[in-house]
Amino acid sequence: MTILGIDSSAKSAAACVYSGEKVLAQAQLNVPLTHSQTLLPLIDGLLKNAKIQLSDIELFAVFSGPGSFTGLRISSAAVKGLAYSLNKPCIGVSSLESLAYNLLGFKGIVCAVMDARCSQVYTALFDASYGKTGFGISRISDDIAIPLSELEKMLKNYDKPVFFVGDGAELCYNTIGKNRDNVFLAPPHLRFQSGYGVCRCAESLKTSSVCAGELSLSYLRLPQAERELLKKTADKTADK
Repeated sequence: MTILGIDSSAKSAAACVYSGEKVLAQAQLNVPLTHSQTLLPLIDGLLKNAKIQLSDIELFAVFSGPGSFTGLRISSAAVKGLAYSLNKPCIGVSSLESLAYNLLGFKGIVCAVMDARCSQVYTALFDASYGKTGFGISRISDDIAIPLSELEKMLKNYDKPVFFVGDGAELCYNTIGKNRDNVFLAPPHLRFQSGYGVCRCAESLKTSSVCAGELSLSYLRLPQAERELLKKTADKTADK
């Protein structure tokens, strides 16, 4: 199956064409431009350089969250439009699980973290393993939004090497890593979102694909404007 995986859930934009366990083409941009400016030209260039027609894509995959609210909507809208125009299936995959696939071939605990602001992170833990039968990534915890202090408590349960990956990796390493000898920062070229991770997740979940109209997002928490409105409403209620 030929899969186009795209992502704009965080600071970088990424895309990948993947088929039969082979990366046919991959690109990533981590520049100060909006994803609405970079994502579609990135996909177009990728397909042209790989000599692949959009109609050759059999499955469109995208990060479904968590992540930047605007970024998720941009990539989701792009995938929905492309899949709908060709009547092809699409699938949403966990942003955090896709990040974990960057460290395929490592051995230890992969802590995928995305900066959720306000001293919080989106995170999930995965077990990375390898042996004579190959490499593997298996999920340990669900995707959650928690304070950094809670993540530090979670990691105290593990003696294995722990690798931080994601746009919140450096923040977590500087906050938690200084107190732990078994905590490491993923290399820069493996630290951020990749289209490859999206495709690998999509490949394992391809039986769960949906039509474009059924693709949904998972934010894990309300947008800031809604959180502030609820807080104001709660404060007014408490004052009465």
